[in-house]
Amino acid sequence: MLNALVIVFRESLEAMLIIGVLMAWIARQPAPQPLRRGVWLGVAAGVGLAIALGLATFAAQSELAGRSLEIFQLSIVLIAAGLILQMVLWMHRHGRQMKRQLESQADQAGGALGVAMITALAVAREGAETVVYIYGLGLQEGGAQLLALLLAALSGFALAGATAWVLARGARRFSLQRVMGISEVLLLLVAGALLVNGVDRMIALDWLPPLADPLWDTSAWVDDGHGVGSIMASFLGYRARPSGVLVLCLLSFWAFAVWRMRSGARRA
Repeated sequence: MLNALVIVFRESLEAMLIIGVLMAWIARQPAPQPLRRGVWLGVAAGVGLAIALGLATFAAQSELAGRSLEIFQLSIVLIAAGLILQMVLWMHRHGRQMKRQLESQADQAGGALGVAMITALAVAREGAETVVYIYGLGLQEGGAQLLALLLAALSGFALAGATAWVLARGARRFSLQRVMGISEVLLLLVAGALLVNGVDRMIALDWLPPLADPLWDTSAWVDDGHGVGSIMASFLGYRARPSGVLVLCLLSFWAFAVWRMRSGARRA
C-alpha cells in the first residue's frame, strides 16, 4: 500500500505546485480575478479528463477475457513502470526550471482561457499518470486489498496537500528539493516492483525464457508470501526464488536509471 501512497503523494504535489506557481503569477497581473477562474476551470477539466481515462480503462478491461485480458493488464503494468521512470528522469533534469517555464507559458497564453488550458493539461497529465499507476498496482492486489489501496491513495493526497500548505506558509526548515529527492528514490523502487510483476507475467505467457529458475532460493529466510517478505515483494519487487531473466531485467533497469540521472544532473 506504500506504493500507492508514494505515487499519489508525488503526482498530487506536482499538480498542487503547478497551481501554486500559476496563482502566484496571477497575483502579479493587473486583472487577476478572471485568470483565477481560468485556473480553477482548468483544474476541473483536468480532473474530469483523468476520471474519463479511468472509466475508459475499466470499460476496456470489461470487454476482454482470457489471454487478451492478460496481455492488456501486462501492457498497463509495463506502461506504468515506464511512465514512472520517465517522470523521475524528466523532473530530475528539468524540475528546477519548471517555475520559469510555467510563467513563460502563462505570459503567452493570452487570457483566462489560455491559463485554463495550461492548467487543464498539467492536471490531466498528473491525474492520468496516477490512474495508470494505481491501476497497475491494483492488478497485483485483490479483494479487501483494493480498499487498503484506495485508503493509501487518499492518504497520499492528504499528505501532498499538507506539504503544499507548509510550502505556501514558507517554512524555512522545509526542503522541497530533499522531499523530491527522497520521492524519486521511492518512485524508482515502485517502478522496479512493477517491472518485476511485468516480467513475471511475460514468463507466464512464454514471452521470456526464465534462463535459470530459480536463480537462488531465500524462502527459508524471507518468504515473499508472508509478513515482511510480502511487503518487500509489493514495494521492492523482492522474490525469494527469482528467475535469471528477472534479476537481469531488474539490474538493467537500475543501471539505466542511475546512468540517466547522473548524466541528466551533469547536463542540468
